[in-house]
Amino acid sequence: MSPMTGPAPSSEADRLPADPPAWAYMLRCADGSLYSGWTNDLARRLHAHNGGGHGARYTRAHGGGTLAYAQRCADKSAAMRREAALKKLSKGEKEALAAAWAVENKITIRPAAPEDAEAINELYGWYVGHSTATYQYVRPTVEETRADLCLALEKAAFVVAVDGAGKLAGYACAHPWHTREAFAWDAETTVYCDPHRLSLGVGKRLYTAVLEILKAKGYWNAIALVADPNPASAAFHRAMGFTRYGREPRTGYKFGQWLGLDYWVLPLRQGSDAPEPVRYALPPEELDAILRRANGEG
Repeated sequence: MSPMTGPAPSSEADRLPADPPAWAYMLRCADGSLYSGWTNDLARRLHAHNGGGHGARYTRAHGGGTLAYAQRCADKSAAMRREAALKKLSKGEKEALAAAWAVENKITIRPAAPEDAEAINELYGWYVGHSTATYQYVRPTVEETRADLCLALEKAAFVVAVDGAGKLAGYACAHPWHTREAFAWDAETTVYCDPHRLSLGVGKRLYTAVLEILKAKGYWNAIALVADPNPASAAFHRAMGFTRYGREPRTGYKFGQWLGLDYWVLPLRQGSDAPEPVRYALPPEELDAILRRANGEG
């Protein structure tokens, strides 16, 4: 970029190639048996197995099922080979594999820490290079990510989801909406999940925790900026209780196309009374209670 001009527009050629999705998986059927299969759309296939149409004859006969194991594979051929290998395992081997997978994929929601910055930067960088969910062209530095993380922790909220091995599965955060004092009760919310693993409701758990933290701190409004088109994010925010209040058409240009920007708002409090000042720090017991709920611990 010349010091006399702005950035060159991003073209479709700048989009990094996405890894083709392919999964080998096992379902725990209602009668306790395990069914093995492969798919290039795991969420849709799980829906089909549970009465969504075009499920396997076995799962229809055995009452559908819940995910007991999943492995992302390089391509369709690799997924089919893995499916064949799964079907050759003994019942005991399948049960051991399912048990290990459950431990490895147990997700814990916890507060972010400065040492999470590198993993968060790596995850966010995938969206910068592959997606229009963010309008950023260049991945920030780890130092910039760490500074952003610390600001969110100081003023609003930042939580991460980690698996049984401590690896990052996603994160959600909130920052002050604007710096002027009258906006002090508004926060902008963001959530990103690892695109190379199953979400399994991680995004909802992360966002719920952030929204609870914001409400406990005294924020009145959560505001999300969502790229348009982004039907998955729009549906997610609608399901979380947000309402789309406005849209800026043709406001961003990335990967060779003009994009819009939608404003989604969730009121955290009702009424018209003067608000109490936002508490930037919650008592540890309040934060712990929110995280316990996020982790299904009551």
